[in-house]
Amino acid sequence: MASQEVGNEEPRIASTGSLPASQAEPEVINNSVYQPIGELQNHLKEKLQAFGAVQILSGAIILVLGVFLGSLRNIFHFFSVFFFIFYTAYPLWGPIFFIVSGSLSVVTGRKPTRALVQNTFGMNIASATVALVGFVFLSINLAVNKQSFKNCEASQSQDLCIYVGIFSNGLMSIMLILTLLELCISISVSAMWCVESSRNSTEVISTPSNSV
Repeated sequence: MASQEVGNEEPRIASTGSLPASQAEPEVINNSVYQPIGELQNHLKEKLQAFGAVQILSGAIILVLGVFLGSLRNIFHFFSVFFFIFYTAYPLWGPIFFIVSGSLSVVTGRKPTRALVQNTFGMNIASATVALVGFVFLSINLAVNKQSFKNCEASQSQDLCIYVGIFSNGLMSIMLILTLLELCISISVSAMWCVESSRNSTEVISTPSNSV
């Protein structure tokens, strides 16, 4: 009987001794794998909200400048050559893309879901394309304005022509800088999501091997 009691106690000791080891092993995995991923995601959320706020602000400024440019074109219709960019309607439809993509970036940074991530990624690619087209239009307008200054000498109101051309170049330069900023932000957000998606896919593949 004594030998049977000793034999029954040995499996109990072995079973109780194996529990702490099995419980301690998942804690090491959680500390080494999952916590840095959470910190990285929080960092990306904050960066995405900041990028979205800049996109909304830049788009709003371009829209205001476009409306102001349209009012100047109606007043100085004799010098319509200085307002070539308004005929492309870029100051109106371009900022709409920037504001929408910025709003999606802010919302995605606060409450990221699969649908919002995909929509944000697509809108930032579209915004980058629109910003590139707008950069080309603005560059052409600045080149046309440079040639139009020569025609001011033959104009009846030479001083007014020069002033309108200088004012138009100033507005175009501000819009060009904001458009380049939008282009850089859209490309950065798209690249950030590509890196994050590829990193998540590699972590999903490596997680089963770590758990084993």
